[in-house]
Amino acid sequence: MDVETPAQTQPLEQQQLASAAAAGVAAKPLHRNPRLVLSFLLMVVGWASGPLLLRTYFLHGGNRKWLSSLLQTAGWPLLLAPLTASFLSRRRCSTNKTPVFFISPLLLAASVVVGIMTGLDNLLYAFGLDYLPVSTSSVLMSTQLAFTAGFALVLVRQRFTAFSVNAVVLLSVGAAMLGMNGGGDRPAGVTRVQYYAGFGLTLGAAALYGLILPVMELSQARHVARARCAVTYTLVMEMQVVIGFSATVFSIIGMIVNNDFHAIPREAQEFGLGKAGYYVLMVGAAIMYQLFSLGIMGAVFYGSALLGGVIMTVLIPVTEVLAVLFFHEPFNGIKGIAVALSVWGFVSYFYGEIQTHAQPSNKPSNIEKLDL
Repeated sequence: MDVETPAQTQPLEQQQLASAAAAGVAAKPLHRNPRLVLSFLLMVVGWASGPLLLRTYFLHGGNRKWLSSLLQTAGWPLLLAPLTASFLSRRRCSTNKTPVFFISPLLLAASVVVGIMTGLDNLLYAFGLDYLPVSTSSVLMSTQLAFTAGFALVLVRQRFTAFSVNAVVLLSVGAAMLGMNGGGDRPAGVTRVQYYAGFGLTLGAAALYGLILPVMELSQARHVARARCAVTYTLVMEMQVVIGFSATVFSIIGMIVNNDFHAIPREAQEFGLGKAGYYVLMVGAAIMYQLFSLGIMGAVFYGSALLGGVIMTVLIPVTEVLAVLFFHEPFNGIKGIAVALSVWGFVSYFYGEIQTHAQPSNKPSNIEKLDL
């Protein structure tokens, strides 16, 4: 297929990577791409429910950070069923030898690295969520968009418009306002030192996640440039299985070192919602976070790392409202302004995308075509 790339402004390899990253999605506006819509819906369900379930675990007596980190990736076996169905369908419809996997060895290695980074990021997020209200933690995680923008500029040469820059600035200002809140929403039983430790760890998780998204986009772009084929949803699921498996192994090693497996039965017996409630919550959290992870990968692969960060940010108001309803968390004026800035930033970004796709394409421009 033909993909437009900027000529005479970047080295050829960077032009190929930029074109490969846009393969299969450049021709459609974002809001009319069914795979992006599906990814958005998965992110809505996962991000609205996952943090609430994890916070419930901590509020009712859970204190295993490595376990909570594990829950954010342990749902990867759920993808084995659709992957098996996809393979059987390909084999039934093809007369040639059907490959079992689409993922290449280099993409496999990159996915393992991303999985380890994801395991570390989950651990930082789990520590932060133990000390912070869900609403504060969610708004802080929105700062990943600023980090994503910076890393995307360096790694995948992300193009910025006035609207996308405006979105990044608005979200950064919202996070800074939360920092000036000075612990006014500190939960009962959490010391000031723990509160600010959670604040710093959550920002660290946001920064690391801001690196993970562009690395994912760069990995798939290099794969497409080498294989000269579009990204399929089967490939997205295969990468997510590898990332989830690697991150889960990372967390299991930490649990073994921390002796968590011996402590889990006792923690389940003493859990505030009962033993059955403890294990149901574990399973529910794993499923919800897996839905979110699959959704964010789809957003990155069929859009961009920056788009994934923007969609993640727009879900903040949903988490904020649910946290106030279920946990009766304080929602002061500063936090409300921070949420409003987040929504404003999201609207700014997508308005810019709509304006970009609405521009006529028959104007002369300095482009060349790369046949993929």
